[in-house]
Amino acid sequence: MRYWLAFFSLCACATLGYGQSFEVAVSGGVSRFGDTSLGTVSTDPTDAKITMSNGFRLTFRGAFNTWRFFGHEVGFAYNHTSLTIPASTSISTGGLPGQAPAATTTEAQQIGMSIWQGFYDFMAYATPEGTHVRPFVCGGAGFTSFFPPGSSVYYGNQETKFGINYGGGLKVRLNDMWGVRVDYRQFLTPKPFGFPNQSGWLGQTEISAGVSLNM
Repeated sequence: MRYWLAFFSLCACATLGYGQSFEVAVSGGVSRFGDTSLGTVSTDPTDAKITMSNGFRLTFRGAFNTWRFFGHEVGFAYNHTSLTIPASTSISTGGLPGQAPAATTTEAQQIGMSIWQGFYDFMAYATPEGTHVRPFVCGGAGFTSFFPPGSSVYYGNQETKFGINYGGGLKVRLNDMWGVRVDYRQFLTPKPFGFPNQSGWLGQTEISAGVSLNM
């Protein structure tokens, strides 16, 4: 919890000092993880792979439009997903002489878990500040806190990873106060939980839509 509080305080202080206009937004959508493996259920690299399942996402953003075509955005997101652990079979050789090997099968599991994220993005717009339709691209960095299945944000046992994000979207101003937006983002972070045979980074795709309040 302390990571995202400190993160937003720093970003807000750095940008409010010279912001020309400000907008806040809330969006809902999905988080997609594809077929990215988090590792295997045992040390055998050919064993069944553990994956992250797709889930829903709630995102809050604050945008600082500091130039005609450029700006800054900070955000915080809650993701609810699940860890998919496939069925596996282990062979026991037995503890007594002459005892035949026995196979033990563990059923597949899908266990719910939460992911919290804080991020900063530099924004580049195709149209100037004040226009009604503003396509944009963006890129930046942030952190992702993975909470193990069955745990709570109050336990303090999350794994926090720092990574990058990039993407684009569209903002449409409906009137002087309200607008709508759609976002497509890709988040890349080191993989959590340290499962056997784990390598590479975890890719997460955000597809969302929401409403904004212009100030």
